[in-house]
Amino acid sequence: MNDPRLEPAPQSANQPPPLVGYNAWSADRVLVEAVKREGGGWIAERASRMGDLVGSERMQTLATQANRYAPELRTHDRFGNRSDAVEYHPAYHELMALAFGAGLHSLVWTDKREGVWVARAALNYLWNQGENGVACPVTMSFAAVRVLRHSAKLAEEWEPKLLACDYDPRPLPLAQKRAVTIGMAMTERQGGSDLRANSSRAAPLGGGQYELTGHKWFCSAPMSDAFFTLARTEAGLTCFFVPRSLSDGTRNPFFIERLKDKCGNRSNASSEIEYRGTRAHIVGEEGRGIATLIEMAHLTRFDIVVASAGMMRAALNQAIHHAAHRKAFGRRLVEQPLMQNVLADLSLETEAAALLAFRLSRAFDRAEDDGRERLLMRLITPIAKYWLCKRLPPLVVEAMECLGGNGYVEEAPLARLYREAPLNGIWEGSGNVICLDVLRSVEREPDSVAALLEEIGRGGVRSRRGGTAISQMLKESGSAESRGRRIVEAISVALQASLMEQHAPQEAADAFCASRLEGDWGRAFGTLPATAPCEAIVRRAWPLGSGAD
Repeated sequence: MNDPRLEPAPQSANQPPPLVGYNAWSADRVLVEAVKREGGGWIAERASRMGDLVGSERMQTLATQANRYAPELRTHDRFGNRSDAVEYHPAYHELMALAFGAGLHSLVWTDKREGVWVARAALNYLWNQGENGVACPVTMSFAAVRVLRHSAKLAEEWEPKLLACDYDPRPLPLAQKRAVTIGMAMTERQGGSDLRANSSRAAPLGGGQYELTGHKWFCSAPMSDAFFTLARTEAGLTCFFVPRSLSDGTRNPFFIERLKDKCGNRSNASSEIEYRGTRAHIVGEEGRGIATLIEMAHLTRFDIVVASAGMMRAALNQAIHHAAHRKAFGRRLVEQPLMQNVLADLSLETEAAALLAFRLSRAFDRAEDDGRERLLMRLITPIAKYWLCKRLPPLVVEAMECLGGNGYVEEAPLARLYREAPLNGIWEGSGNVICLDVLRSVEREPDSVAALLEEIGRGGVRSRRGGTAISQMLKESGSAESRGRRIVEAISVALQASLMEQHAPQEAADAFCASRLEGDWGRAFGTLPATAPCEAIVRRAWPLGSGAD
């Protein structure tokens, strides 16, 4: 007699199929429209290929493997010699090859077409729906170009291989490499975000060469081929370029003390390092190291804005896909009014994030030739970085809850995204640091406020009221610093509302303004006003399998 306990479980069992085999580009009309509108529509073919990759089983398997099998530090080789090598799972190297092969790090610098910043942002937005650890070395290598050009000699030597659409992980001197990556190591244990507290020293050796002594508390992607770093000379904190290999073929003293055991971002190694007789080249003006590296940080913050918006999209996709296939109480979850409200609320947040990210991308595109866009680029970058990083974690948590227990297991991509979500709010300046940067920017460049209010005013009556409130907040007496978060939040929401009024369907813009600007909203996602057309908003957000097809 058959034992029922040995019978296989039914394959359907009301379990949604994996979200796989879709195109993350063509399925995202908000993205496609934004990229075209902001001037980067010519990237569509490459973006479609990236969308296929992100939605593929291959990408999902690589991401799972690279994060499950974390990097391992090998301080010494088998003969007892110091090696300071980090070993990665093959999946990580394959992801790196895919990202760098697609030109995620180089497109802005190699393609001179109008809208190239928007075009690259589209690829970055898509990539961050698939795997986030690789995004760290990608964005550092991308941003490093700006700082590298402070030294004509270094740029001539390093830039061709830094911009190559290739990946070469071998620990070799520059001359023997097909391609290189560049990272940065700035913060120290005693100072953290307060870089003025750094104590690493640089002793001159002549000819622009220095010898570094000190430590760095955070150094991500420590197997990069070179790093930008800060150390003190007699003139003060100065920016230096530290190659991992010297011209004679030997490895530069660069001691990896340990790898950080991080909450998330596990595919990407982050480490503590020590400089002990480490050779370095001065970059930029001596004593102005922070000002030199701020240029790099401005670009990495921009990438964080785009990445955060992409991660919101990834979470939303999972939530709607699950709700479209899972049945409970006689109906699919996506057909139930309260779930529709939650999904619509997440959709509005995700769309507003994308509109903000791509409006900022356009400002980067036009900043060189347009003074107003340059002001907006400088001011909106920290504003968007602060706000999207604050909105991402609760959005991911709500999306995970849409899946119930299925979302809280490691097989689900949302578990990895959940652990990843807080990181961008910490990297490149945590919330308070970013808000203080906004206030300093407003004080240094008062014309940027006028440009911002004009930008908000391009929306409808509702967002213009938000602009008026911001103007009043900035004029109020008292300490702006203690109100920094409220000021930046108000600016962010008013700007998003304006973009929604300009570019989203009227029902979505109305729901966003009513909830975010006018207070017809609860204290959690899923509390949109009763007038919000939730079903239509969800259908637009995810047409694949949400009932729209």
